[in-house]
Order: sequence, then C-alpha cells, then structure tokens
Amino acid sequence: MSPDRSRARGVGAALAATALCLAMSLAPARAAQFLRAQGQQIVDEQGRPVILRGVGLGGWMLQEGYMLGLGGPGMQHTIRQRIVELIGEQDTQAFYRAWLDNYVGKDDIDAVAAWGFNSVRLPMHYELYTLPLSKEPVPGQQTWLEDGFKRTDDLIAWAKANGLYVILDLHAAPGGQGNDLNISDRDPSTPSLWDDAGNRDKMVALWRKLAQRYRDEPAVAGYDIINEPNWGFASAADKNGCAETGNAPLRELLVRTTAAIREIDQRHIVIIEGNCWGNNYRGVLDAGPWDDNLVLSFHKYWNGTGRDSIKDQLALRARWNMPLWLGETGENSNDWFTRTVETMEGEGIGWANWPLKKLRYNNPLQVIANPGYQRVLAYWEGKGPRPSREQAREALMTLATHDIRLQNNARHPDVVDAWLRAPRDDRSLPFKPNRVARDGAEIAAVDFDLGRNGVAYFDLTAANESGKPGAQWNPSQLYRNDGVDLAGGSDGPRVAAMQDGEWLKYTIDVEAGGTYMLSVRGKPGVTKAKVNGGPLAPVRVNDAQAVSLQQGRNTLVIEAVSGEPDLSTLSLRPAFGGER
Repeated sequence: MSPDRSRARGVGAALAATALCLAMSLAPARAAQFLRAQGQQIVDEQGRPVILRGVGLGGWMLQEGYMLGLGGPGMQHTIRQRIVELIGEQDTQAFYRAWLDNYVGKDDIDAVAAWGFNSVRLPMHYELYTLPLSKEPVPGQQTWLEDGFKRTDDLIAWAKANGLYVILDLHAAPGGQGNDLNISDRDPSTPSLWDDAGNRDKMVALWRKLAQRYRDEPAVAGYDIINEPNWGFASAADKNGCAETGNAPLRELLVRTTAAIREIDQRHIVIIEGNCWGNNYRGVLDAGPWDDNLVLSFHKYWNGTGRDSIKDQLALRARWNMPLWLGETGENSNDWFTRTVETMEGEGIGWANWPLKKLRYNNPLQVIANPGYQRVLAYWEGKGPRPSREQAREALMTLATHDIRLQNNARHPDVVDAWLRAPRDDRSLPFKPNRVARDGAEIAAVDFDLGRNGVAYFDLTAANESGKPGAQWNPSQLYRNDGVDLAGGSDGPRVAAMQDGEWLKYTIDVEAGGTYMLSVRGKPGVTKAKVNGGPLAPVRVNDAQAVSLQQGRNTLVIEAVSGEPDLSTLSLRPAFGGER
C-alpha cells in the first residue's frame, strides 16, 4: 500500500454537491434486511440485488505502520514496543485505550452514510476478543474479552442508525495468516496460524462466538472469515502463496470455520478469500463450494481497471455461480477509483475502499498529526533526537485523543466524489465555488473541477497501474488526489510542470457578463484557453488576453502548449476597469 501524505483541507460545497447527486442516483441501504447469496448476486430478503458500496475501517482495531507515517516494517506489536520504550507500559495502555475510543466514532459513521456509502468493513484484531494462545491460563480453552465485542456492538448500532451494513473481517488471525507481517500483526518469532493447530482452533472458536452474538442481526451483511491469507503451503520460497496450486490447508480452515458458524447461524453470508492476498483460489474450490451462502472476495491494487483486469475472478464466478465482492481496494488516484468502481458495478460487484482515514492522503479523511508526533516519527526513523518522556507522551496522547477524531480530520471531497458520483456521472462539478464578482476574481489553479481524467482535467499520468505501490499521479501528494502534479510553496499549492496537451477545467459563476482580461499566472510556458467551448489563441503564462464571459455559469479550460508551465492562479479582471 502506497506511502502517501498531504495537507489537503476539504470543501463543504463540493461535499454538498456530491451528496445531492448521490441522493438522486443511489438506492437507499436496507440494513434491516438479511443479505444472502443468490446465484451470482448478493440480494436482500425480497431477492433484489444489493451493491455494497463501502469503506474499510483500517487502522482502528489494527494499526499498520504506513498509516501512522512509519516507513518499513510496521506491525502493531512492534509499534507498541516503540511506544513503551518512550513512555512506559502504563501510558502505552492509556494511549491504546484512547486510540480505540477515538479513531472511529458515531460521527465517523454518520459522515460515511451522509456521503452515500451503504456499508463499512470492520478489520478485527483477534486480541481484542480473546487471549493469544501463549497467554491462555488453561491450554485448549478460550478466554473471551468483552472489549472487542462491545466495540463491535457499538459500531453495529451506529451503522443501524444510518441504515448501513457492517461486514465483520478477521484481519489479524491468531498467530498471523501470512508473510506480509503488517496486515495481520504477525510476529515471525512465534508460530503462525498455519504452524500451530491451537491458533486455528482459536480462530474457529472466535467465529463461533461471533456467530452466537450476531446471528439475529440483519445489519451484519456477512462474515469475512480471514483477510488476505498469504502463505506458501507447498514451498516456503513462495512466501505469499501466489504460486500455490493446492491450497489444501486454506480450504480445510475455510470449510471448518464455515461449519462452526453454521452450527449457530444459518442466515449470514460467509465471505471467503483466496491465498496471495485474497486472489489465488487455485485448489480452494476444486471440490466445489461447501455452502450455499458463500461470497468470493478478492482484493485489487495498482493494476488495470477494465474488465480484463478481473477476468480470473469473473471466470470463478461463472464456473461456481457465486457472487463476487471486491472486499478491499484503493491506495491510488481518484481517476483509478472511478474507473474501478465503474467496472465493478457494471458487473454487479460491490466494493469496499481502503481505508476511511490514515495519516497519509488519498482517502476520504486524513489525520493531521500534531508537530510533537512528527518529532516522535523523526526519532523512530533515525532523523531526529529522542524526545523526552513528557514530550512523547503529550504528542502520542494528542494524536490519540485529538488528531484522529473526525472533527479534526482533513476531509477530501474529491476522494468521496471519485468513489460515489463520478463512476455514474460523466459531468464535472466545481471543486470550490469559483465566483467572479463585478471587479473580477483570483482563482487558485489547484481548484479545478471534480471528475475523472478526460472530464475535469487531462493528465498523461492519471493513476498507478504499475503493479507496485507509489503515487506517480501526484508525487508531491499534496492537496488533492487527482492525476495532476501539484507542488507546494510559500503561497500554497500550485499545479506543477504541465506537459504539452494536459489541461484543467474550471466551472466559474460570473456575476456580470462582459469582457474580462484573463491572465494565467505562474512559471514560464505557453497555454491556451477555451471559454465555454470556444478556443482562444495561445499566450505566454503571465500575459493577459480578453475573454468574453456570460452572466451565470461558464467553463474555462486551460491547456499547456509548451514549456511545462507551473500555474498558481487564474486572474480575471474587467477589461475596462471598475464595476459595470
């Protein structure tokens, strides 16, 4: 997953516009009804197809280092050890209590529903629900911890109040389910899920307990019983199980867990994931499905967005007549999000973007960390001095009690728009209310319209389809998540190094029609403009030319011609001076 950072602040008007479009285009969630698998679709109790449009609550019950700004390996238990080393065990416990209390709250779920999502996926760490095997006082017995169950109850209540579904996802299984250590908080010095039968027993017992608690809860859409297994069963050299052809231990555990759930709960969907981060199903279904209410989940990152990119998953669906669900996707540009959702929903496949929030950008919410935490990060990364215990405690507790709360998060309306409106709407919408008064206006170049590449802007590198994490579409990772290069500066962000043929569209509202002098300001280069579709002659950056604007709504397109210009502002002033 890509290491992204920005300081973007959301724009209420754009969110309101997006919400209005969603209210007109999305069917309401019906979380009061149980869902089930019927043929190749997920349906409600009346047999009506349901598209799950969701967000993953990653970073809440299970931290990953990159979400906290850390580079390199970042398992939660190692992060915790680092915190203990700075502030001691007692304060570390207080930090984690505050983190769980504040990272996701009812206000977050209210916002998710208001934007137009209809579901949330809860990545669970098993240690919030039961003790690790090594700490069980009686070997072979399970000790249950109320904290995780109570927090899950609260989430379901918040979701029900908003008509949302919840998908329960075992993200960190006992012992850890793969060699991608961060995603399951795996400690490689201890037996994995696959190395110790006791860990598998604990996983099955946990799902039986969850089924007992939620069997009568229709707001739970389904049980995602093991996230992203990645293990070479046949060969240790196949670290993440991508070359595995048998997958017999995975199938056995999936079948066994499903059977344990069905002893208690016959209604909820059981969601399964293949090896190789959820995508390698070879051998898993060779003997056929073992339950008539299964959904196949897959995960999708950094690849193409067309139908061909999911041809293997579509073949599985057709062969076994089972629904597909894209349980995790994201960490890319807005244009990639939009094209991915368009393809998924065109095939009747629901999805959940990853994640709702983190310290880095390209998600609906962004945690803006306090300066003290940035100094803690610098110390951990070997780039700064060790903070005192008091300094570290204040920084970490501010992060956990203030920074991570919704009211203090930066909001990214462009990301929400990319997931929910743009896949079904080829129009662009204003990113900000760009109003031109009688005496003119200065419009920030970075405030071009919301929408996909080729609609709101055109950039030659609009997404990452390389197969590897990265942010090539906007290397600065500033302000917005669109496929437009931006750069920072003392005067705020600017559009950077536009290549020939790249363009930006602005929707502007003009108080008084007439002739205005347009000056595209920035670093040298040549641009050309279109006003309401009419082309103008190319001009050098910082030179002015006359444009005719009508009263009310207008569109302005600025295209780079040569010189790779940087753009800071668009200046519009009355051609004859003063008010008219």
